[in-house]
Amino acid sequence: MRVMHPPRCAHGFTLIELVVSLAIVGILVMGLLPLAQLANQRAKEQELRSALREIRNAIDAYKKASDEGRIEKKADMSGYPPSLSALEEGVKDAKKPDGKKIYFIRRVPRDPFFDQADASATQTWGLRSYESGPEDPRRGDDVFDVHSTSPRTGLNGVPYRKW
Repeated sequence: MRVMHPPRCAHGFTLIELVVSLAIVGILVMGLLPLAQLANQRAKEQELRSALREIRNAIDAYKKASDEGRIEKKADMSGYPPSLSALEEGVKDAKKPDGKKIYFIRRVPRDPFFDQADASATQTWGLRSYESGPEDPRRGDDVFDVHSTSPRTGLNGVPYRKW
């Protein structure tokens, strides 16, 4: 008498099927990695634009308050803030006798392309004084403008330090 065995059902995957599947997944991941890096750079560039706009608006507000006589300044001063920290620490309002301060920014944002995490936010920016030209920004007695100190170039082909 012959014993009948039920047909064998193959359960699971063969080694070749697993290797092929892993190869396909690896190719897809390698294709998506540059897209993720590009998205990360775009996000940092947007953060840089926003930070520059916020700081520059605060510098302009300080200059306007200085021109209106709300901030005491010496005759030889330009009217721009002496440092970035003056924007967030505030200055005494010369038109208010009670000594209230005028604040121009809640906090100075960090340069998103600055690599050193232990530096303060005000140390992450390159500063340009009123006396220096736009092609050769240098520090001075005041802060006329800020720029990124990153040597990298943006997706638009313009170096970040020239934004």
